[in-house]
Amino acid sequence: MNMMNRRHFLQASAVVGAAGLLKGAKARPAAPGMRLGLIVNVEKDADQALKRVHDLGIPTCQAQTDDFSDRTYRALKSAMEKYGVEVTAINSSGGPPNVYDFYQGPSTIGVVPRKYRRQRIDNFKRASDFAKRLGVPAFHTHYGFIPENPSDPFYHEVVEALREVATHIKGNGQMMLYETGQETPVTMLRALEDVGLDNQFANLDTANLILYGKGNPLDALDVLGKRVRGVHAKDGLFPTDPKKLGEEVPIGQGKADFPRLIPRLKELGYTGALTIEREISGPRQLEDIRKSKVYLEKLIA
Repeated sequence: MNMMNRRHFLQASAVVGAAGLLKGAKARPAAPGMRLGLIVNVEKDADQALKRVHDLGIPTCQAQTDDFSDRTYRALKSAMEKYGVEVTAINSSGGPPNVYDFYQGPSTIGVVPRKYRRQRIDNFKRASDFAKRLGVPAFHTHYGFIPENPSDPFYHEVVEALREVATHIKGNGQMMLYETGQETPVTMLRALEDVGLDNQFANLDTANLILYGKGNPLDALDVLGKRVRGVHAKDGLFPTDPKKLGEEVPIGQGKADFPRLIPRLKELGYTGALTIEREISGPRQLEDIRKSKVYLEKLIA
């Protein structure tokens, strides 16, 4: 994820397909279970968001919202039924502020910063309840820059916070998905094991590990392996300026190595969604998503 606030990106992504360029497009059949998805913001207009996913010929989506009102619930439920788009996860930031960079990120994202921890825990629980009403099987977010040092008392605070969230999500019969990128895969695996509940899994963002300089997605599969139950299909370059995240680029133009990554996911038995994420706005975003869809379908087939 780059320095753009995720909410702003997702709202910008609502323009995807606005011109109706792909209306009626059909998704190419994929390997059993493995299918494409798209991240969309459903907070303002769930009908239009899922219509665009449908018109792009993409069968699934992750739905982002921080609004868990009856209004949003009714709109999203209606759109799911109307367009036949499968919502694989509800995605929420837990409320502002969330700054996705090296400097403000550790003090603003997820349950790591003490200042926002209670707010985030409570909002993540509400998001899980919202997902349960819709029959969505997973809740997904960035839980923050999980501390690397397992002997740091701060690390144990974070583990307790994660356990509280995971316990609630487990009670709703759902998966708790941790997005990769802000810590090494080993640090994430350690946190999953220390929390100790069996409903915790990784959402492998194929670019974030690169953008944050924490590793690469192919090697991350050696660590996280069958813990991966969600994938964000995205590409990027490693940071060369230590003050800035790496650059996100169109799928196939970065270091994610999809021609090796997708076969490795298959070897591990992954049958979930490859959810496309392109963190720009405007016509270029639509064009890149179209190209990514074709590119990934060929690799999946």
